[in-house]
Amino acid sequence: MDGQNGETRIGSIPTNLRMLLVLEEIAQSGVPVTPTEVNQRIGLPKPTIHRLFATLEAEGFIMRELDGKSYTPGKRLRRLSINVLSSLRVRTARLAVLGRLAEEVGETCNIAVPDRDAMFYLDRVETKWPLRIQLPIGTHVPFYCTASGKMYLSSLNEAHLERYLRAGHFVQHTASTLTSIDALRNEISLTRDRGYSEDAEEFMDGMIAIACPILDDQDRLLSTVSFHAPAVRLTLEVARSHVERLRAAAAELSRLLLI
Repeated sequence: MDGQNGETRIGSIPTNLRMLLVLEEIAQSGVPVTPTEVNQRIGLPKPTIHRLFATLEAEGFIMRELDGKSYTPGKRLRRLSINVLSSLRVRTARLAVLGRLAEEVGETCNIAVPDRDAMFYLDRVETKWPLRIQLPIGTHVPFYCTASGKMYLSSLNEAHLERYLRAGHFVQHTASTLTSIDALRNEISLTRDRGYSEDAEEFMDGMIAIACPILDDQDRLLSTVSFHAPAVRLTLEVARSHVERLRAAAAELSRLLLI
């Protein structure tokens, strides 16, 4: 931790602050980290940092990765972040942006966050059309066959994306679902190039969707904003005409995080 003179304050961190600083470093890293890597920023005694990691793992705030050495946010830390994002004042402003987007697009709009092995629907504003697709707040949807999920996958570095592709079990939800590793790798590459993602009836028959990333203050994907619609009402080709509106909403939602 940097002090006012830019020096690391080794040993001067209050005991009741140390665990919070560890969680902050893990969250900011965005990739799996080891206790040693975290401690390069904090500067605690080695036994202390390992004891803090052990406690946080036991309580479900962090979880150990497959290599047995590095850690990522656990279920309780992810849930904590979702609850913070859902705080009343922030959510009111967020829903105003989402509501305006839904009016412009004319379809249901959503905000989703990655939740370990799926996307979690955090907010939504429904279309006024009587024909609508029900994916309520709290729904979990797969990464590989949804617009929000593919947007998240495109934010992973190559090593983590490859690990996901090699370990994944890809269920054929519809005739259009991409289930081969090569097809998914190509789709993620295309998503990175164009900066938005598509669901061409891959998760549900008759549903299309487009998503854009909501970035944090370090330009990392925090969540996604998307809209979905019945294909009989909105073709994917027409849906693409709304990409710039989606990007503008994503930028506005990103700014809300910095207030």
